[in-house]
Amino acid sequence: MSRLHTHPESHLVSRIGWLRAAVLGANDGIVSTASLIVGVAMASAATSEVLVAGVAGLVAGAMSMAAGEYVSVSSQSDTEQADLARERAELSIQPALEREELARIYIDRGVSPPLAHQVADQLMSKDAIGAHARDELGISEVTAARPLQAALTSAATFAVGAAMPLAMVLLMPQDTLVVGVSVASLLFLALLGAVGARAGGANVMKATLRVTFWGALAMALTAGIGAVFGTAVG
Repeated sequence: MSRLHTHPESHLVSRIGWLRAAVLGANDGIVSTASLIVGVAMASAATSEVLVAGVAGLVAGAMSMAAGEYVSVSSQSDTEQADLARERAELSIQPALEREELARIYIDRGVSPPLAHQVADQLMSKDAIGAHARDELGISEVTAARPLQAALTSAATFAVGAAMPLAMVLLMPQDTLVVGVSVASLLFLALLGAVGARAGGANVMKATLRVTFWGALAMALTAGIGAVFGTAVG
């Protein structure tokens, strides 16, 4: 048995669909809910009012993430299916031109013309639409759009992310709420960046700094707006 069979490779790109949605959902859950909590708390609201605002933000945000992901990824899926349908029609009408088009792709990648035509012939004889989907359209099983998976993943991870700063509201006294939620949320974001980078095989430090910076900026702006609004109302 060859080494390829005894040592199968596992590529991290296979996780890109659900991992993108998971990181987006969790990050948005932490940042938006923490920013909402900090903004309301800076407006001198009572802890109960802050908690209600946070819970409302969690529910609304999770539903919004699910709907937004489903609609956007469905649009991608519709475009992919339209391209595939067009490609099937072209294959049935002008198979010779499609064979030449596929061979040209391999030639441009460095394959010799005779071998490129031979490869195109063999791939099209087995799965013509699959060959054109991968090499002409860039559509594969790994990268294909999955609207329902993206929607459910984003909604679930948003709720988990939002629950973290909400838990701080229950654990901290009102006079330390703003600082406590801000610090805890930045730590949660740093952890999320590290875990997401680790799962995707990316640079952990770079991802951690990126999500922490933008989270801190969002909370700082919201806290400033809350303080100004609270002062104006007061």
